[in-house]
Amino acid sequence: MARFLDLHPENPQARTIGQIVAALRDDALIAYPTDSGYALGCQLGNREGRDRILRLRELDERHDFTLMCKDFAQLGQFVKLDNAAFRAIKAATPGPYTFILPATSEVPRRLMHAKKKTVGVRITDHPVVCAILHELGEPMLTSTLMLPGEDTARTQGWEIKEELDHQIDIVVEAGETSAEPTTVVDWSQGYPEVLRVGAGDPSRFES
Repeated sequence: MARFLDLHPENPQARTIGQIVAALRDDALIAYPTDSGYALGCQLGNREGRDRILRLRELDERHDFTLMCKDFAQLGQFVKLDNAAFRAIKAATPGPYTFILPATSEVPRRLMHAKKKTVGVRITDHPVVCAILHELGEPMLTSTLMLPGEDTARTQGWEIKEELDHQIDIVVEAGETSAEPTTVVDWSQGYPEVLRVGAGDPSRFES
């Protein structure tokens, strides 16, 4: 059964954050709230966690995984940025965007797109996520919590607990969250291409 951990949405309890991070380091798969719906998350080195996400969402190996990063400096360690991408993405983060970019050697190959060698990156300003990432000390492998056949992210922790109770390890509850997923921008070819319009304003990346 999944543990259900209730945190304050703006001032998350340090002890509970510590429990979440300890579980992540012990290869847990968690469901947690972001500024654009719930996401599934695990530690970068958690091979089984990656596979569990693929099974839950019925995704194949071509899926672009996302690294939830603490800040822009951390993001820059894991993806290659030219000057135009650097300026535009820095101006848009933190925020409800996911950017697909060429991965650096810091990213395990199993987390990259099999052919394009890309990975998604994201920086959120959700206080609970920021606290988890600060304590964890590295990005978290993540994927929007949309189950097969769904086109919006889950928003209710108790519903996730009921439905996925034996498929994940922790459900983090922290008040209301938007149902609108991130806006996805592919910058892997040297220019921005909006793949999905979501919570983030796409106009800043449309020519």
